Amino acid sequence: MKTGCGDMLRLRNWIVLLLVAGALWHFYGETYEHSGFQGVFHEIKEDVNEFIENPIVTSTVNTIKQEFQILLSRLNGTQENHDIKTEPTIEKPKLNEPTNQSFSIHNIEIGDKRSDVEQQVGTPKRSSLNEYGVEWNTYHENYQNFFMVAYDKEDKVAGLYTNQDLLSSTLGIDLNSSRETVLSTLDEPLSAIRKGLVRYQIQNDDENDTFFIDHNYVTIFYDKHENNTVTAIQIISDKLEQQKKEYFGEPTPDLKAGLEYQLFDLTNAARVVHGLPVLNWEEPLRKTARDHSTDMAEHNYFSHTNLQGQSPFDRMQEDDIVFRIAGENLATGQPSSIFAHEGLMNSLGHRENILKKEFESLAVGVDFNQNSQPFYTENFLTK
Repeated sequence: MKTGCGDMLRLRNWIVLLLVAGALWHFYGETYEHSGFQGVFHEIKEDVNEFIENPIVTSTVNTIKQEFQILLSRLNGTQENHDIKTEPTIEKPKLNEPTNQSFSIHNIEIGDKRSDVEQQVGTPKRSSLNEYGVEWNTYHENYQNFFMVAYDKEDKVAGLYTNQDLLSSTLGIDLNSSRETVLSTLDEPLSAIRKGLVRYQIQNDDENDTFFIDHNYVTIFYDKHENNTVTAIQIISDKLEQQKKEYFGEPTPDLKAGLEYQLFDLTNAARVVHGLPVLNWEEPLRKTARDHSTDMAEHNYFSHTNLQGQSPFDRMQEDDIVFRIAGENLATGQPSSIFAHEGLMNSLGHRENILKKEFESLAVGVDFNQNSQPFYTENFLTK
């Protein structure tokens, strides 16, 4: 047996040598006839150097080196802290069909008691003022199973929102439904909301539609980058909607802070949906973001470059903010952080910032112009 194996090995080696020789003669046979072995050696050396110096090859080799270093660092447990971290998966609640309404979120419906909600999901992670003059209470487990609840003066649910798969409906609509399905299932979207003698126009478009269902204003948001499927839902009771007399909320320091924290929470909830780690709140960066919103609101412009010609990165450096990479999102015209966030997610460049895996931190700054219109600035960074 040993002799047979040896013969087979030698035969294989001879075959390999013949193939190599054939290949060399094909490429360098003519050179050998004119210049011999020395000429062949010289030409091979030139071909190798030309191959190595090719920019595509150089880039590919560098990429392989980087990936190999990352692989080694993962194996050695030394992965840098800005790489993606795997968040523990929290079990999704079992969703039941609503009993009193057409829609429920996390098995919660408009009109439910606050005590029943918190018996089910615990106390809120944050409470912050919204444009309706009440608080959005956020419930989540490290931004998984994220939803927000607004309560009225009787501590009953008057508002609901989620951008995660927590929606149940007697109408068969969920976060996998297309806009086409929604429009064919529900009545015509509203074109306006009447408040007293004033009709406020609703800009229904391919990003959202608002319906009046069960004495509630139901706004369904769609993701243009996910085949126009349902990405979020907001439900506001008729009574709570009528409390808000104007299109924009009353500008106060508490509303300013509320919109800032709400946009931060919405951003993290969206990142979790896309398998990304949550961002930290970067308090020193809040001043930079808010100052830019104030500047735009006071001087009536909307741009990443301010009137002094400074970029977002210039403004961060001026405020002694240290960063390796950074980004900025702007929004205005939306009455709430919910509408601002959903609009940003449907704008490709802004969406890329929200879902950029390399970012570690975020701060949000909001201010209002003389017409109570909020200006939103999101500043992202990695130190």
